[in-house]
Amino acid sequence: MKTIKQLCKGVKILQIVGNEEVNIENITQNSQEITTGTLFFAIKGANRDGHTFISEAIEKKARVIVCQQLPEILPKEVTFLKVADSTIAMAQIAANYFDHPSQKLKLVGVTGTNGKTTIATLLYHLFRNTKHKVGLISTIAIYINEQKIDTKNTTPDVITLNRRMHQMVEEGVTHCFMEVSSHGIAMHRIEGLSFAGGIFTNLTQDHLDFHKTFAEYRNTKKKFFDTLKKDAFALTNIDDKNGNFMLQNTQAHKYNYALRTYADFKANILENAFSGLVLRIGQQEIWTHLIGQFNAYNLLAIYATAVLLGMDKEEVAKQISELKPVSGRFQYFISAGNITVIVDYAHTPDALQNVLETIKSIKAPSQHLLTLVGCGGNRDKGKRPIMANIATTMSDKVIFTSDNPREEDPQTILKEMEIGVNPDHQSKYMTITDRRQAIKVACNLAHAGDIILLAGKGHETYQEVKGHRSHFDDLEEAKLIMKSE
Repeated sequence: MKTIKQLCKGVKILQIVGNEEVNIENITQNSQEITTGTLFFAIKGANRDGHTFISEAIEKKARVIVCQQLPEILPKEVTFLKVADSTIAMAQIAANYFDHPSQKLKLVGVTGTNGKTTIATLLYHLFRNTKHKVGLISTIAIYINEQKIDTKNTTPDVITLNRRMHQMVEEGVTHCFMEVSSHGIAMHRIEGLSFAGGIFTNLTQDHLDFHKTFAEYRNTKKKFFDTLKKDAFALTNIDDKNGNFMLQNTQAHKYNYALRTYADFKANILENAFSGLVLRIGQQEIWTHLIGQFNAYNLLAIYATAVLLGMDKEEVAKQISELKPVSGRFQYFISAGNITVIVDYAHTPDALQNVLETIKSIKAPSQHLLTLVGCGGNRDKGKRPIMANIATTMSDKVIFTSDNPREEDPQTILKEMEIGVNPDHQSKYMTITDRRQAIKVACNLAHAGDIILLAGKGHETYQEVKGHRSHFDDLEEAKLIMKSE
């Protein structure tokens, strides 16, 4: 329980109406979670305005309302705090309410288009395997040591973040690794958090439905590094053309990593096969279970981060050799009929190209590559023809199918993909709207020795159509089909 004065420390309040001495027992932006003694945040979102729920909040006995516009009726039993931006105020108040848990952790954020989940998750496992108490905040789930908590957003809302980090502190967690999405940065979800370090992976086209331009998307990512403090570290991939740009204005200690150019942390790929990668990092040779150049970058970022957090280089190398691929990231099995099925989350042009390049670099000339791919609905439409072009250019056969069409017509999405197919590759592809049927056809078309890539959904265990989520797992579907053949 805290007072308004305690909660509003550092918050710019434009106007206070009502009693300033009340105690707060709960904070929320969700009117469904209001109980007596709650502080309610009226947030202006993209799809709904929380100010329309103020009357409901009052009926449910909310004690304090944080808003940008005061309602016409101001009940005496409710205190109103008018602010310029409710979202920023919510971040600051949430940090105060939970006693700034991020300051009590070694919190490391990972941002970029691709690689965030793999890097954050494998850092979590690496530190867990070395007997640290560790937290993870990722696309897949939130972990507090071994406790798993499901999540819907790459970067959860700021109240959830502070609440979960507060739990981590109570459970003795010392390190937390967190994916930092561009949406999360733009929507102030990381406002008020204290990071011990930040990692930049790469930047390619994605989320232009939200950011509108690539420059805005890039600049949003950069804001994360701009806010890092002097005692933090900022680690960037300088093989990416935006790598140095990200750190231009950071106060943090700057470090870089690369495969192609000189860097603070440099690696060379010695072997790349389905059996794994062999890397040379400095004077160390490290064999890993992971595959592909894109994973070499991920592992190098993991190595550098662990070293920057004080771990011995020999211990880091040993631990990296024991890490397993993250669910839905180049996850594969070989069927009884000797067909290799790969499931990967690749849902951007760059990620799809990286996975296909990796497969082509390690497959035998006699092996045919069949790619199944779709594009999500209500998301960046510009990448649809690009991904279709990449798939048909780099594969022997391609099936375009539904990903998560959400509120869009699946066939419209597929037609927008087809626009990107080169006329010379028209005979390479077919379109099957139903994803389950498409996977079945892919499995039937493949012969012994062939490779099937199921791209786009990766770890997801659902398909979202017209607002309804039903169970769907690419890996599960492929194994069932292969078993029945």
